[in-house]
Amino acid sequence: MFKNEDAGTKAEQTRALIREVALASFRERGFDATTMRQVAKDAGASLGNAYYYFPTKNHLVQELYVEVQEEHRAAAAPRLAETDDLIERLGAVFRTGLAQLAPFHDYAAGFLTAMVAPNSPLNPMSPESEPARSMIVGLFREALDGARQSLPPDLAVRMPHALWLAHLLMSLFWSYDRSPGQRNTVRLVDTALRLFRAALPFLRVPVVRAPLRTLLDLAAGVGA
Repeated sequence: MFKNEDAGTKAEQTRALIREVALASFRERGFDATTMRQVAKDAGASLGNAYYYFPTKNHLVQELYVEVQEEHRAAAAPRLAETDDLIERLGAVFRTGLAQLAPFHDYAAGFLTAMVAPNSPLNPMSPESEPARSMIVGLFREALDGARQSLPPDLAVRMPHALWLAHLLMSLFWSYDRSPGQRNTVRLVDTALRLFRAALPFLRVPVVRAPLRTLLDLAAGVGA
């Protein structure tokens, strides 16, 4: 019994170490330069052992996705606690999300190449990416639910997924942004939020609300 428990603990420790080494390598070397062989070597494990816990490098990237979103949630939580203003809360989610990507900016091209193929398991809209996707959609839902300005119920239930897609587009813009500190992306986020604030009063107007609901339904079909 104790031997089995020890074996289980050792296996968990080995898996955790391989994961930790791989995530550090993604941050320091990028996607292309991180290989399963190098990860196994740095972790002091055999290549076969590394493949046992993570059959492909893609599985390790999914671990990275989840870790980044966990850090995103941790960074956004205190910002959300400071305000009940809808636009400020959404801004907190967008800005802290982009901040978590900062260590990867120099390596963005390698990750993008692996992510853009529609059938790639690394595509943010793929079934494999669902855990990380659910986390950020949930964070946007939390931002909406805690705001003093409420959206019409039919729009509120559809909005988190659309905001996640907006975050993806912001992230894509950010990956190509070579301005100092990616300040052009910051300006884009600020401008989009100002436009959203200006549009809020019109979201209850039937002539605006109906086509917007249709648009949000179309957005909901992406990555669903």
